[in-house]
Amino acid sequence: MVDESSVSDPRGDQPGRWTLVAMILCSGIVFLQSTVINVALPSLGRDLEAGLSGLQWIVDGYILTLSALLILGGSLGDRYGRRRVMIVGLVGFGVTSIACGLAPSTRWLIGARVLQGVAGALLVPGSLAIIRDVYTDREVRGEAIGQWSGWSGVVTVIGPLVGGWLVDNLSWRWIFLVSVPLIAAAVCLMLSRVPESRAEDPPERLDWLGGALVTLGLGGIAYGLIEGPVVGWSAVGVLIALVGGVTSLVLFPFVEARKDEPMVPLRLFRSRNFTGANLTTLGVYFALQGTSFFVVLYLQNVVGYSALIAGLVLAPTSLLLLVLSPVFGRLSGEHGARLFMTVGPLVCAAGLLLFTRLSPDAEFWREVLPATIVFGLGMSVTVAPLTDTVMSAVSDRYSGVAAAVNNVSSRVAGLLAVAGLGVVVSLSFRAAVATRTEDLSLSPPASEAIEEVEREPTGAFDVAELPPRAEEAVLSSYTVAFHRAMIVCAAMAAIGGGMAALMVRDQKSRREVESRLR
Repeated sequence: MVDESSVSDPRGDQPGRWTLVAMILCSGIVFLQSTVINVALPSLGRDLEAGLSGLQWIVDGYILTLSALLILGGSLGDRYGRRRVMIVGLVGFGVTSIACGLAPSTRWLIGARVLQGVAGALLVPGSLAIIRDVYTDREVRGEAIGQWSGWSGVVTVIGPLVGGWLVDNLSWRWIFLVSVPLIAAAVCLMLSRVPESRAEDPPERLDWLGGALVTLGLGGIAYGLIEGPVVGWSAVGVLIALVGGVTSLVLFPFVEARKDEPMVPLRLFRSRNFTGANLTTLGVYFALQGTSFFVVLYLQNVVGYSALIAGLVLAPTSLLLLVLSPVFGRLSGEHGARLFMTVGPLVCAAGLLLFTRLSPDAEFWREVLPATIVFGLGMSVTVAPLTDTVMSAVSDRYSGVAAAVNNVSSRVAGLLAVAGLGVVVSLSFRAAVATRTEDLSLSPPASEAIEEVEREPTGAFDVAELPPRAEEAVLSSYTVAFHRAMIVCAAMAAIGGGMAALMVRDQKSRREVESRLR
């Protein structure tokens, strides 16, 4: 996944380089499983007979536990040692990856993905915290974080390309099994090359109640948004989930404020930079995850791309992240992050609006590629300055928690994107189909086929029973729904840039940061 010789060491020493390689590998494995799944969704949906809600749970089950437990994972690393906790996470990730690859049913796969997210929550926050410990100079650390961001971004985008080849030539099961040798290599590096790292003043008790509230809150909202379009918004289970989820999240800050050692020290949010960077993260990563999910579905199920070609669509973004993230990380360290965090999301939004030009007859070079390049350029401008701002806005004591909070922001954004955009796509698609087919004289088999398509709006249409005009109506309806999803993504990215412009200020001295958090 990562060639050690291709990762430059900003400090100039070999141990620092190996540490950076190990951290890129550990976090990259987690990010890989966040995106590689997207190209396999049509294939595993057919094999396991999973509709839209099943596909959403396969994606969101992983994001849910990863999001909810990241902060606890960071606290565990701060207390017991980040290297030790990350090794436990790697072993757990390997076991659950095998379980995913052997899944005989949709429920099995969802359960294994949920456990895979638990293991992933032990990996990501420690990787950034260890980089921060190793690279103490802010400018050099900005370049190191830029390399971490660039390679992690490359992994998340190359993942669909590799996954597409595996799906087309072997099976969707291999997108999970391919992680196992990478995990073994990461464990060897962690044991032999990475020094132990922990917080100087770690928490004596872990905040399990806070973790439970976050899990119930995110899980309830995700359940309601995913199942609402399927069983109805007035269904008792949906209402209980939504009300319980919102209530849990509302209670969370009040519970945290009363604890001596909370999971999330609320004092962190006194920093405008920390709060602004996390709000920017919510907007930008909502757009990223929503785009990854629905663009790949649209290209495979409507335009007719293979899994490999659909994965290849995002390759230009990986190249831009690899080349430009270290550059913008260094520029952010020299000149401040606010400009980059403002302009980058706006460029992302422009790229997402270009995706609204796609149609069932979309041409790669004229319509798909320009949108991908513009979107990738915006992500390259944004990611490294954003990450460096989060890590520089807090004192060393809270570095693990800060990394976890920011990763939670990105995962929660993805969770809400898949669940929330599913509602947008479902409602838009069904309304458009009803409008476009109401004047058509359809045979009973064709009417039944239309009803089946409306129940599972994934874009995977069985049009064998449909006359040409009905087929055209169905495809154009899904295109309308897809375009609306991209507009929502563009709006969220632009809002993220606006939050950066309003709240982020170019970094002050470390002494000022620490005095603010006392």
